[in-house]
Amino acid sequence: MATLLPQKSGTYTFSSQPRTVPQRKKYRDPLAQQNQAPAPYGNIMYDRRIVRGNTYAQHTLPATAQPDPIEIQRQQEIRRRKLAAKRAKAQLMPASPEPVEGRKHTDVQTELYLEELSDRVEEADADCQTDAFLDRPPTPLFIPAKTGLDVATQIYEGDLFDFDIEVKPIIEVLVGKTIEQALLEVMEEEELANLRAQQREFEELRNAELVETQRLEEQERRHREEKERRMKQQRVTLKKESETADKIAARAFAQSYLADLIPSVFGTLNDNGYFFDPVERDVETGFIPWLMSEVEKKIDMSVLGRTLLDSIIREVVTRRAAAFAQLEESQATTLAEAAKLLLEQQAQAADPEQSTGGNAEVTETKEDPPVETTDPDPEAGGEEEDEEE
Repeated sequence: MATLLPQKSGTYTFSSQPRTVPQRKKYRDPLAQQNQAPAPYGNIMYDRRIVRGNTYAQHTLPATAQPDPIEIQRQQEIRRRKLAAKRAKAQLMPASPEPVEGRKHTDVQTELYLEELSDRVEEADADCQTDAFLDRPPTPLFIPAKTGLDVATQIYEGDLFDFDIEVKPIIEVLVGKTIEQALLEVMEEEELANLRAQQREFEELRNAELVETQRLEEQERRHREEKERRMKQQRVTLKKESETADKIAARAFAQSYLADLIPSVFGTLNDNGYFFDPVERDVETGFIPWLMSEVEKKIDMSVLGRTLLDSIIREVVTRRAAAFAQLEESQATTLAEAAKLLLEQQAQAADPEQSTGGNAEVTETKEDPPVETTDPDPEAGGEEEDEEE
């Protein structure tokens, strides 16, 4: 057996976390014990961490050693087998049949003497305190020395006790108790047999009642379904009859209402133009829109031509205005030069050095050169004439 010991030096001291004592029931529940996990160790007498016996021959392992997985698997297999055996034993035990719907089983005491049952276990506190030092042993009794004479009495066999006579009531009690216990066991077996027979009878009676109940329920279900089907069929029939009557009444009303409505409707449609001549409608919907689109195209082309002509005329007028301004500037320059030349000639004629011998000199007057009006843009002139025309 390997025991885990701590590696730290010092004395090992057991310690556990404080916890409350759970409230236990007086009777154990086998089903709850199967599903419940094993309780942790709470008593140091069953704690595997407590070292028992001689520790010199034990093989100690460090605290960090890993447990053997094969040993863990073996323990789990043993625990699983125990649970399976306990479950199988619980299933083989005779149990009471399931209660009828609306009822439940209740535990009843069948012993001779009844006792109060409660989930709370009766508890009683008891204290114990030892003294710090042992008490002094009691003083032995004083026995004085014997004085006087000893006297003896002889008792023969059979004077005080006769075995055959004294053992008879004891044997009678033992035999009576044995026979009584045997009778009780036989009666208990008979009672258990009667209980099992009563359970079987009860189960058979209950199964028969369940079968009869199921048969009656099935019969009631069939009757209910047949009733619902016939009621649904009757409702469908009544609905169809009402729909047929409504259709007949609506047809008669429509015929009486439409007798004078159709001629008036056709007259109104004819007056509003819904009945038309196909040729006239073709002319209105096909020819006139095409004609209007063509006229619109021609008007757009004319407007486009006029716009281009206006831009050309504007450009020609601008160029002519620039040419006339240049011409006026050149004429002003020519006139200024001619006036300057005339003033120089008059000054020379008034000089006396040039007027000797009374000969009159014929001054040649320079004629102004003719001003030629040049057309800067002959094409523009032609376009202007076209515009004036």
